Amino acid sequence: MNKKLASIDIGLKRIGTAICLASNIVTPKTAILRKNRNQAAAEVDKFLNEWEIDTLVVGYPKSSDEMQRRIQHFVKLLNFDKEIVFQNEDMSSVEAEELMKGDIKYKRDGRIDSLAAKIILERYLTYLPQQQ
Repeated sequence: MNKKLASIDIGLKRIGTAICLASNIVTPKTAILRKNRNQAAAEVDKFLNEWEIDTLVVGYPKSSDEMQRRIQHFVKLLNFDKEIVFQNEDMSSVEAEELMKGDIKYKRDGRIDSLAAKIILERYLTYLPQQQ
């Protein structure tokens, strides 16, 4: 049985989301707009339940202690009792912006955030031992 994976890229204004339901194909989903922590955590929980996710991959910046602390706090707010793994997200947003070049007017609609979540999940899948 294939595990269903999701990733989130936690930002201060938006949370990018992506899923992988089968055979390493990662799809960015609609970003979650953050009004406050509890609302955002509730929406992430709803997203994870809706897709019946088994493993949550959380983007984790190696370069920012402050963001690491915020991300750990946010993850504690989730009612997700399955596997949670942290994946280095450094440069994923820059990579996402590169992919979106030419679509700059859409910068604030969350697509870059969800593209970053997609990149984070693809990185995680790349480093997973191949399961058969």
